[in-house]
Amino acid sequence: MTIDLHSHRETIASHPHRVGGGVFSPRQLAEALPGAIRKLDPRHVARNPVMFVVLVGSAVATVAAMVEPTLFAWSIAAWLWFTVLFANLAESVAEGRGKAQAASLRKVKQDTTARRLTGPAAEESVSATELRVGDLVVVETGQTIPGDGDVIEGIATVDESAITGESAPVIRESGGDRCAVTGGTTVLSDRIVVRITAPPGQTFVDRMIALVEGAARQKTPNEIALNILLAALTIVFLLAVVAIGPMSAYAGAEQGPVELIALLVCLIPTTIGALLSAIGIAGMDRLVQRNVLAMSGRAVEAAGDIDTLLLDKTGTITYGNRRATALHPAPGVTDLEMASAARLSSLSDGTPEGRSIVELCAERFHLDPSPSGAERSAEFVAFTAHTRMSGLDTAGDAGIPVRIRKGAADAVTRWVAEQGGRIPEAVSTVVDDIARGGGTPLVVARSDDRGASVVGVVELSDVVKPGMAQRFAQLRAMGIRTVMITGDNPLTAKAIAAEAGVDDFLAEATPEDKLALIRSEQQGGRLVAMTGDGTNDAPALAQADVGVAMNTGTSAAKEAGNMVDLDSDPTKLIEVVEIGKQLLITRGALTTFSLANDLAKYFAILPALFSGIYPQLAGLNIMGLATPQSAILSAVIFNALVIVALIPLALKGVRYRPANASSLLGRNLLVYGLGGVITPFVGIWLIDLVVRLGIG
Repeated sequence: MTIDLHSHRETIASHPHRVGGGVFSPRQLAEALPGAIRKLDPRHVARNPVMFVVLVGSAVATVAAMVEPTLFAWSIAAWLWFTVLFANLAESVAEGRGKAQAASLRKVKQDTTARRLTGPAAEESVSATELRVGDLVVVETGQTIPGDGDVIEGIATVDESAITGESAPVIRESGGDRCAVTGGTTVLSDRIVVRITAPPGQTFVDRMIALVEGAARQKTPNEIALNILLAALTIVFLLAVVAIGPMSAYAGAEQGPVELIALLVCLIPTTIGALLSAIGIAGMDRLVQRNVLAMSGRAVEAAGDIDTLLLDKTGTITYGNRRATALHPAPGVTDLEMASAARLSSLSDGTPEGRSIVELCAERFHLDPSPSGAERSAEFVAFTAHTRMSGLDTAGDAGIPVRIRKGAADAVTRWVAEQGGRIPEAVSTVVDDIARGGGTPLVVARSDDRGASVVGVVELSDVVKPGMAQRFAQLRAMGIRTVMITGDNPLTAKAIAAEAGVDDFLAEATPEDKLALIRSEQQGGRLVAMTGDGTNDAPALAQADVGVAMNTGTSAAKEAGNMVDLDSDPTKLIEVVEIGKQLLITRGALTTFSLANDLAKYFAILPALFSGIYPQLAGLNIMGLATPQSAILSAVIFNALVIVALIPLALKGVRYRPANASSLLGRNLLVYGLGGVITPFVGIWLIDLVVRLGIG
């Protein structure tokens, strides 16, 4: 079967796909309820100090209600248990999304039979579970790839829809950066030989299942710090409530254990304590919805604090398919002579650039795109990284040997100089002009018995993707510095950087240069993100604070990064940064709401609690709560219900708009701070209207 690589890549590019995470619904609550009940295990709740205090308080209130049963005591005990349950429900709903995605991934895992090579022409059938790292397996049309590995021989189309959700097939071929294959995917055409790179039980699918289920998720430093803050606030309010006990007894209005426990639960930061875990899980889930797999919550969080963003030029900022757009003959050379030499030098060049030169010559000068009989007998010279040239050696007129070369300007200049020739000043000017304009110049030269001479220059152009300047302006508004990395010469890099709107660029970049740049940024106290797909990107991906590896890339790149983009879209790094910032903003917004909420409940409950003893406090009872018992019960009910009400926001995340830190803080204080103060007054007042009639 013949594979049209170009058409397949266009098909893949034209069908973007994201794994849907579903919209929050009451059905999700119902499905998550059994898991929330199981999480009432004290060993689980103990991981969250705030909710552990609520759990202990619920147990004590239940015992107190059994000793002195009243409707008020049993109501308080029931709603305290609901508070713990709803906190677990938030986490269970967030985990449920991951488990649903993990269930679909498990369908990929199956006991596949592998054709393991045992010799040059010998093979044996074994179970995929028996494969070991380094084994070579053959996979042909219709067969399932038995394990993670790299293609070392052949080229094939592969159905990866079970992993990425993308229905269009992808190309996997030996060599280069598109050689990695994933166990459980299916070969649709041709034959490939795969070297296994992951042992059973440690494949990419296994890691995905563990990650999306949250089993491998660890608390981030920000979460740990926030937990410490919440624990400290809980201790402060615990001491305050303990002090209220003897104070109320001294004033002649002694409060029982049920009242004090209810007051404590209302005052400690239960809202953010209940939602904190769900916010972190949902942050990773939002990445999964965009087909990005985060190896840890730390990576997602780090994305929100990124200061410097490194992006490859080719395929990220530009389309990456450089094509020949113009031919510039040297002085004294006709257009047809230039086209003929350019065509001959590119017949053996299988790169997209080489094919585009042949196509341009066929289109404009009607030259045959296929080698003629005499040309087939010529000795083709393939492009190498060492020579940076390609071409052919043939017998010209009268059997005189002719050599034609095409390549980078400096490489061809040296080749011509070695044979006693030189590059005309006019050609050098054309080369510089093309480079300054953002194009790539390729010089064509020929050598015969009269010596070496330059024929002309082929201009290759790479187009900046539309909207990139606006996206980089967005990042700049976030306070993120963008750096374009390219192997192009400085002149070309400067032109593309100016057109794209990046802040800086690194030209003629080697793996060592990338690594040095990242370390330099980090030594300045900045967090760095980058994307890559090749083995040469692995050191930089490992060094970056956020390294996004492409799923089409090599195993080394995927192992080095702390995120994997299943769609292999390098521009998605911008979305990753936005999701990271959204995670941090969501946590900050709900923390602000929770603390303001507690402050409001404090001023809502205490005046009602003590206004009977101290009439001066009656003026502060602005809601007119009927009795201390109705005030406390209403606050406890509100405290439980507000957790459920905020679960959708915790899962969806607070909308992020690019702005500086002071603007974001002001917005948080206005929306969530003020909202956190007003909402309890309104909510408790409405609940009090309903429950006051049932309290004796």
